Amino acid sequence: MIKVVVADDSLTSRERLVSQLHSDPGFCVVGQARDGREAVDLTRQLRPDLVTMDISMPRMDGFEATRQIMVDTPTPIVVVSNSVESADVAASMQAIRAGALSALGKPPGPSAPDFEPSRARFLATLRSLASVKVVGHRLRAFQRPSNPPPAPTSNGHSRAIATVVALAASTGGPAALRSVLDALPYDFPAPILVVQHLSPGFMPGFVAWLNMSCRLRVKVAEEGDRIERGHVYIAPEDRHLSVTPTLTVRTLTSPPVDGFRPSASVLFEGVAQAYGRHAATAILTGMGRDGVDGLRRIRELGGRIIAQDEQTCSVFGMPAAAIDAGLADYVLPISQVAAKLVEMVGVETKE
Repeated sequence: MIKVVVADDSLTSRERLVSQLHSDPGFCVVGQARDGREAVDLTRQLRPDLVTMDISMPRMDGFEATRQIMVDTPTPIVVVSNSVESADVAASMQAIRAGALSALGKPPGPSAPDFEPSRARFLATLRSLASVKVVGHRLRAFQRPSNPPPAPTSNGHSRAIATVVALAASTGGPAALRSVLDALPYDFPAPILVVQHLSPGFMPGFVAWLNMSCRLRVKVAEEGDRIERGHVYIAPEDRHLSVTPTLTVRTLTSPPVDGFRPSASVLFEGVAQAYGRHAATAILTGMGRDGVDGLRRIRELGGRIIAQDEQTCSVFGMPAAAIDAGLADYVLPISQVAAKLVEMVGVETKE
């Protein structure tokens, strides 16, 4: 039985969410909070397995409540929001940066035509996230290091300069991606292609949030975009992201891979085919094993692979799968990923 605290200032929304949780015998709502302050207090008192957190609430908003819970009573938190306006999405992303695992749209009411499949997906996601082992306040894990990590020692083998970067993330990924992109210089000499699993409707606000601090230009990838250095191309909602032989963007509606569209494996395979040994990749925090098959192709063609380490992952699923498959050239904390990418695209290195 998964014990849940529901935090939402709207009585209607709160009752709807409680009803949907109670429709599954695996969930039990043990507390209801009308604002962030109550959410903090109930989490401390009831020690639930999961908190669903609205963002816009009186007295204390969802971001501050998440921050305090992760300091005082580390608990899996999922932001559940009606709004996909840029400001609310930005607040949701900040909550993830403070330790929330994911941001989901509120499921539709019983009269909606897609009610049953939406409810089933929503509850399945909550069930998965409730099992994640979280640790205390981890903002420090996403701070830019004051000094770059030292370059690895040479063993005499020359490696090609990378001319493209491909990144993939899922649960906890927005904060990890922002940490990496924020630390890259404005003259970063390679394009960056990204797959981030997000709930429907969150992509425009997510891109706007990244552009608030990133020195590079971040955009949702569009079919036919010319892939240019210093630009970050994010896979659009419900489309795979790949690369043509002439180095333009491909967005695909082909079936999901391992349940995902966009799929990290599709991105990595496309990048491997187009760039070969000049590809640098990083697989970041996320549930499952999306990306592993594509990374095998990267490895076969001579590209290099970074996996985020367990200590700085919200969920050590995707990176662990890559490491277990023997595909990671480097296992690094998130604070060192950007420096390694700069090294890969900057000068010829000896490793």
